[in-house]
Amino acid sequence: MAPRLSPSSFSAFQPLKFSVPRQCTVPRTASRPQSSFPQFPGGGRRRPNYSRFQRAEQIRYLWSTNQNFRYGVFALGAGGGVFVTYNLERVPISGRLRFNCVSEHWERETSNATYQQVMQQYRRQILRPNHPDARMVQRVMDRLIPASGLSHEGWEVKVIGDSEQKNAFVLPGGKVFVFSGILPICAGEDGLAAVLGHEIAHNVAHHNGEKLSQIFYVLPLVIAITSLLDTSAQLASLIVDFALQRPGSRKMETEADLLGLLMMAKSCYDPEGAVAFWQRMKKAEQYAPPQFASTHPSSENRILRIQEWLPRAQEARAASECGNTIGYMDAFSRAFEADAPRGQPARGRRPVLVQEAPPRRVDDDDDFW
Repeated sequence: MAPRLSPSSFSAFQPLKFSVPRQCTVPRTASRPQSSFPQFPGGGRRRPNYSRFQRAEQIRYLWSTNQNFRYGVFALGAGGGVFVTYNLERVPISGRLRFNCVSEHWERETSNATYQQVMQQYRRQILRPNHPDARMVQRVMDRLIPASGLSHEGWEVKVIGDSEQKNAFVLPGGKVFVFSGILPICAGEDGLAAVLGHEIAHNVAHHNGEKLSQIFYVLPLVIAITSLLDTSAQLASLIVDFALQRPGSRKMETEADLLGLLMMAKSCYDPEGAVAFWQRMKKAEQYAPPQFASTHPSSENRILRIQEWLPRAQEARAASECGNTIGYMDAFSRAFEADAPRGQPARGRRPVLVQEAPPRRVDDDDDFW
């Protein structure tokens, strides 16, 4: 008979308990990142060959292999040349040849938005028409407008009471804005005539239309530079700006200085007042950028140019309607000098009054400046 096993006989077969050891952490050492560049058998690694000027290479490839591409380029060039030639014109008086494809009507339409913006921004600061500053500006404009040849424009004169801004501008269509901050630098009607004559000259020469016309050749140039040099549009725009637009703007400003000087001379203002104005403006300038980085000539160069033009301006003044009055005053002065006793200056001699005029009240407003 087989022996029976009692439960106690299984006590020797108790399950074994195993303790799982903790996972040991092996210290990591900083490893150098592996390069993704292919490795040569000799151990060296080759960097990828980045190809620059890919667009230029593509254009040269199309030019050399695609005849239709060449025909298209020739057609665009011929059409652009005809368009530019048709819209070339010379600026009055200065004779500068320029490209302008914008009509006078378009100039006025584009300036309406600027006019509304300025009126909305400075509406509460516009001086009343009977204010002494506004009356002086209106007097100067009344003398300059006939000499400008733009008497048909609907002229509006607005003087803005802002002593911080030393500025004035004239929008196409005869909208004149003068900030009161420039009046102390003008120091009288001669200086103000130099400022307003310069601003009116921009309208006479249609400089606003010329600036609007630049988009027709600036944009193609930016696209061409971006494609050929494989650069960003911002850099291409900066190149075109410093190479063409800023020098062109300085030419327009110099041209307006000349036209404005002749205009103020024909309006019986002293042209030397323009030189004195820019001398005061030079002293008032707190910071002036270098001329190559500015859209305007420097005050020093403006003074030198105007001094060169002074004989021409004096001739224009003598040939105008006020030339007769100037000649009469010169003759009167010479006669007065000749009538003085020998050895006594004429200024020290008191003239004899035939009849003394009755006293009258002086209007201080008319003699503001």
